[in-house]
Amino acid sequence: MASQVLLELQSSNRSLQAPPNASSCDGASEAWALLHRVLPAFLLAICSLGLLGNLLVLSVLLLPRQRLNAAEIYLANLAASDLVFVLGLPFWAENIWSEFHWPFGALLCRVVSGVVKAHLFISIFLVVAISQDRYQVLVHPMASRRRRRRRQAEATCALIWVVGGLLSTPTFLLRSVEAVPELNVSACILLLPHQAWHVARMVELTVLGFLLPLAAILFFNVHILASLRPLSRDVSAEGPAALLAPLPTWLPPALCEGLLEMGGFFPSPLPASALSWAREPVVNGHISPLLLLTLGRTQPSPSPIHPGTHH
Repeated sequence: MASQVLLELQSSNRSLQAPPNASSCDGASEAWALLHRVLPAFLLAICSLGLLGNLLVLSVLLLPRQRLNAAEIYLANLAASDLVFVLGLPFWAENIWSEFHWPFGALLCRVVSGVVKAHLFISIFLVVAISQDRYQVLVHPMASRRRRRRRQAEATCALIWVVGGLLSTPTFLLRSVEAVPELNVSACILLLPHQAWHVARMVELTVLGFLLPLAAILFFNVHILASLRPLSRDVSAEGPAALLAPLPTWLPPALCEGLLEMGGFFPSPLPASALSWAREPVVNGHISPLLLLTLGRTQPSPSPIHPGTHH
């Protein structure tokens, strides 16, 4: 998440420690310079594309003024979540351009960080819900009723937004603008009161934000592919492929950061941390346009699927 933990500092964080030798200093300086030049432009470009894509999705779904079906309800909520997410990217672009100085005050530090944390969970939970809806229609069509699915989709989306908000509450409460003498800036940082909070946070992101959704998405889509195997390939492959496409961007941030450090890409962990979170907007701010293009506004007919039967 580019905007979630670009400067994840704690009182004992080793990220702000000086490199041990001159060569490390030179390498770190080059990495910082590259980070400050490239990443802000990247985030602004992603913001522009995300605004256009998600506004297009919302206009396609909402302007016809017709009642949305279950899949469209999920897509509209996903587009709204993505839209709110990309609106926060300019703040972090300016933050990085200013060498991690946060000029927007403590309230926006908390709000923008909390929104990004909520988006992480809301977006992947909605992708799980879309997978479950397609599974219900394609694998158990006789149990699927349009009106019931629509009510279920509305209730599920409301629940997902509430859960996402609750899971982002610690980030909202613990974010603060603090002076960082080593960098001569006032940074928007996450102040965890105890090391146990850091462990709990990593478990939360890894289990709730990746492993459990991954297991659910794989379960639903494997069964969808198995049910559609007798059908033509163009029907069976596009939907599951679109739902699986964002999964690499939800790879646990701590793992990505560790891989960058272990690979020796950066002598200092802080640029590695920034880049490990910067990968999210590439796909996560554009999931709903991707799904709209592949899933479309039409749903498969809720008729039973039997081996050897073509629809």
